[in-house]
Amino acid sequence: MAKLTTKTTDQAVQTTLSLLQDVFSSAPASNVAVRLWDGTTWKPEPEEPTHCTLVLQHPGALRKMFIPPNEMSLGEAYLYNDFDIEGDIEAIVPLMKYFTTERKGMLEQARQGTRLLSLPKMGQPRPGGAAAKMHGLLHSKERDHQAISHHYDRSNDFFTLWLDSRMIYTCAYFATPDDDLETAQERKLDYICRKLRLRPGERLLDIGCGWGGLVIYAAQHYGVQVDGVVLSTQQGEMARERIKEAGLEKSCNIDICDYRDVKKPGGYDKIVAVGIAEHLGKARLPTYYKSVWEQLRPGGVFLNHSIGIHSTARLILGRDFVHRYVFPDAEPTIPISTMLRAAEAAGFQVRDVENLKEHYLYTVRHWLRRFEEHAEEVKKITDELTYRSWRAFLAMALHEYEVQTAHLYQTLLVKCEQGISGLPLTREDWYV
Repeated sequence: MAKLTTKTTDQAVQTTLSLLQDVFSSAPASNVAVRLWDGTTWKPEPEEPTHCTLVLQHPGALRKMFIPPNEMSLGEAYLYNDFDIEGDIEAIVPLMKYFTTERKGMLEQARQGTRLLSLPKMGQPRPGGAAAKMHGLLHSKERDHQAISHHYDRSNDFFTLWLDSRMIYTCAYFATPDDDLETAQERKLDYICRKLRLRPGERLLDIGCGWGGLVIYAAQHYGVQVDGVVLSTQQGEMARERIKEAGLEKSCNIDICDYRDVKKPGGYDKIVAVGIAEHLGKARLPTYYKSVWEQLRPGGVFLNHSIGIHSTARLILGRDFVHRYVFPDAEPTIPISTMLRAAEAAGFQVRDVENLKEHYLYTVRHWLRRFEEHAEEVKKITDELTYRSWRAFLAMALHEYEVQTAHLYQTLLVKCEQGISGLPLTREDWYV
């Protein structure tokens, strides 16, 4: 780190305070305070109770945050501790989105860039060791395995700290906003089973089955035979252990493989995929739906549960940062209209579409709070960089569900070759 004279430090304090005043005067109202490296505190006017404090760790912090002026600079400045966030990280995320999407909010580059460059050039180097290293053709089997391993195989203990006891890593289903996560996740599992109208003796395929929560629940409560397919080795091994502990080896089977390797034409009465489409990418949707179509018997039902964006959305906050450090190659940016066209092109009839956007908001809020509560344990299992990247990832996801951008869709599709689905005329059995 560069050695600074008292004069240089004093100049950096004054420049930083001046820049903060300019930035916050044009940004949306916020409850965010700023504390400088020397203890100087800045608060917006009019002064209100603050929910969050942005801590600038050294005189060159703003330079690191905003040069070059993009989301990666902001994300990496937090990741490498040029600044920290104390208190409610949710409060600062709208400001970060403003800084990265509004040209005026990007420190008015032409007018303020000179002042940013006058700040000391200092801070930790960016070794990139935490970033995903991807090789091969996008969404090939080999590269998808790399991407899944980077996100899911960091350790089962890591996810155990902040998910529910079944380790369900997808949107829960809340009766009220005050439901606890455990209750809401069990309700989601049952809701999916009822939407599929599972019956004893039927064969169910769960694509992307994770740690086996739905596989086990469907076998225990609905008497079905279940095959789960998962690409993560650690998830698959833990799912097998949990099936054995539950005494369900005769009812449940887990294959650790790519969904494209499933070759049981017409072998399933029902198929479910909860949170896999986000990993596929738009270009792979025809392959995905064709594969599911082939595995279903005539008249079979497929429930697809996946993230999508509003068709008018311009940007997912932190997308490039998340791709690099947390969720490589993920593409949760496909509008529902694109998903439905691909499903129909494969031959499916669309029988129901439900948006659970608010439910994912509550789910991610639970995850973020639990994640922060276990901060020290997370850091022991992983490291500081992982904690910071995932904390930022969850906070940014939470914000996107609070605004127009992100949605969560459950789509019920039928392989209906003769034109008549045979499904009940009403949905009343879903809401018993």
